[in-house]
Amino acid sequence: MALISSDPVRFPCDPWKLVETSHDPADDGTLETLMVVGNGHLGMRGAWSVGGDGVLPGTFINGFHEVWDIKHAENAFGFARTGQRIVYVPDANNFTVSIDGELLSLAESTVLDYRRSVDFATGLYESAITWGCRSGATVTTLERRAVGFDSRGVLGIELSIITDREVSADVTSAVVNRQDRPAADQSAHDPRRPGRHADRVLVPVQMHGTDGSLRLLWETAASRQRVAVAVDHCVTPEQQPFETLVDEEESSVRYVLAIDAGERFVLAKTVSYAVNGADALHSERLVQDAEDALSTVAEIFADSAAHYARYWATSDVVLGGQPALQQAVRWNLFQLAQATARAGVSGIPAKGVTGSGYEGHYFWDQEIYLLPYLTYTNPGAARQVLESRHRMLPAARRRATELSVDGALFAWRTINGQEASAYYAAGTAQFHIAAAIAFAANRYEWATADPNFQKQIGAELLVETARMWASLGFFGKDGMFHIHGVTGPDEYTAVVNDNLYTNVMARFNLRAAAALGDAAGVKESERLVWGEAADRMSLPFDAHLEVFSQDNDFMTLEPWDWSTPRSKYPLLLHFHPLVIYRHQVLKQADTVLAMFLQWQDFSAEEKQRAFDFYDPITTGDSTLSACVQGIMAAEVGYARTALKHFTDAVFIDLDNTHTNTIDGVHIASAGGIWSSLVCGFAGMRDQGEHLHFDPRLPADWDGLSFKLLVHGATLSVDLTPDAITFHLQDESDADPLTVDVRGELVRVHAGQAVTVPLAPAPVAVPTVFPSSFPTTGIPVIGTGLS
Repeated sequence: MALISSDPVRFPCDPWKLVETSHDPADDGTLETLMVVGNGHLGMRGAWSVGGDGVLPGTFINGFHEVWDIKHAENAFGFARTGQRIVYVPDANNFTVSIDGELLSLAESTVLDYRRSVDFATGLYESAITWGCRSGATVTTLERRAVGFDSRGVLGIELSIITDREVSADVTSAVVNRQDRPAADQSAHDPRRPGRHADRVLVPVQMHGTDGSLRLLWETAASRQRVAVAVDHCVTPEQQPFETLVDEEESSVRYVLAIDAGERFVLAKTVSYAVNGADALHSERLVQDAEDALSTVAEIFADSAAHYARYWATSDVVLGGQPALQQAVRWNLFQLAQATARAGVSGIPAKGVTGSGYEGHYFWDQEIYLLPYLTYTNPGAARQVLESRHRMLPAARRRATELSVDGALFAWRTINGQEASAYYAAGTAQFHIAAAIAFAANRYEWATADPNFQKQIGAELLVETARMWASLGFFGKDGMFHIHGVTGPDEYTAVVNDNLYTNVMARFNLRAAAALGDAAGVKESERLVWGEAADRMSLPFDAHLEVFSQDNDFMTLEPWDWSTPRSKYPLLLHFHPLVIYRHQVLKQADTVLAMFLQWQDFSAEEKQRAFDFYDPITTGDSTLSACVQGIMAAEVGYARTALKHFTDAVFIDLDNTHTNTIDGVHIASAGGIWSSLVCGFAGMRDQGEHLHFDPRLPADWDGLSFKLLVHGATLSVDLTPDAITFHLQDESDADPLTVDVRGELVRVHAGQAVTVPLAPAPVAVPTVFPSSFPTTGIPVIGTGLS
């Protein structure tokens, strides 16, 4: 059942906020995710500070993790050996408030008014609850919190209490070790959900507290990483705390006081985290680092607001005449900022820092779904992600050796560079992650013209991945280059020969590496092999259906039974993998994704026939699918289908449509929303001779506006139903930019606006295949969809 989109009274439409006006405990876990605050390094879930224990409350730091030995029931050479899982760092978002002896609780106290929100424009979380106390007093608690950006390890929390009569208040502020509290292992029933450690993870090293200040230090038991937490409290009216207690599980500062009628009691709590590895600084230095970074709550709130003012000036996407979609789009863009802004030289976890889903691992998602957004809105952050991949090259080379291939093979899922996927068929077999990294590196250099990138990072990434492809594949008896025993993006078809997506992306990787200059250290013999492998890459094609086949055998599989009830989806939770593997059914876009990324390699007819064939047999069980399906629906001419896929994608987390938003935001899907708007409805394609646009604005939209950072200059794009306008920011050193609009080359000079009229986009004629398989065209005809 939909959540945000289905109840505009409880969740009023606000273009710059997500607002909740009444409490339903059934949605607590999901809303903890939807109202998170974070900066890419540090994230705090949107649980209440006052009034409830929460469902999965907690705080996370990107890359701070524990390891353990993976126990395989039946072991084999090359299986992943070491598991990695993001750790809950000690959580400071905890207050208890008692008024005249009554502990305020959403479950048991009388709530007269309730409202909470997260503000996209400032990054500020705010919760206001008015309580009818048993003593007769009416008391309002106001909580506000935000994370820092100039100093990425700090956060500020403010609790205010206002009463209509004199009351006795007992307020406790705590730091809680949630990681080692007993909790169920959710992954036992759903592999998409995070597991839990059986043994203790956070070992106390230093516990000190006095006069309202806490200085705490823990170390992870196996990975030997350390986290220091410094906490200061400041109250208005000023008074000393009643007590300060320290303990490895919960440390607290308590205030006992009388609050007069109309008086505002304010407790400001500043928190600073510092982390390092076991071989880094001494404990005392780490605690001091945390203490030195402490700021005031007011300064942290101002820092957050200033950051988002800068962010939205370049990253906002404006939808004309679509208020509900506008709010949803901005929420997704806000999540992208929270996942990437201050991540530093590290990967972007699949859930950002919003939860422990997918164990805090980095996947191919970041290169294919996140880096397009980062490259064109925050290229410095995009470079840092690629730098983090470059740092993993030693581990990737070792992994390649284990898999008997040359060059580098990056881990499918990882935090520290080592492979952490225990199920190789849907993990290690996804060799296409290598091409994803090469593709992202090539796009970054193309879009930014960074003069040092290729020499410092890009060339080595392209060359080492190309070496892997050349050794993984082989020239067959037919003279073609084949890549066998791989899994593509569609995890409902595994360990196949000549997966089309893999081969198309490997072809790109090989050609890009072969085109590098002599400075890259590539031997001429290697360059020749790479070129031949790319030119003779096997791309399976079904001559009867005139459709590129997802792999060599896909067209021979039995069609899925589409009368399977919706209660049996996602299929991975209800059917053994072998049942799924032997059927024609997709978890997510695969061949269609290849045609989006390598858009110049396929004709319009080939793209449409592929979309018509694969779209109806794609379950969308992956959150990565709807955005890509929508982009390609727009390109081939199915406008209403494109809008439906886009709408499904933009509400994946807001409506909890995959029932696992509780574990964190699907960050890659949020990145796909940016691509859906820019690449889908504005029709942008890159890495050609020029930046290319072929707009497909939905019929009910008044317009679409966004900005792109290209070669260091800002290009504004404004799309209306009948025209597209480009404006290159007036910068003294900005060179003119040539843009291709449906084959017409347009020269855009700095400080000038250029408008190109647009004819209506063509409407696709649905394909009818010579088989009983469903096509996109059949339901389109029956419903008038176009």
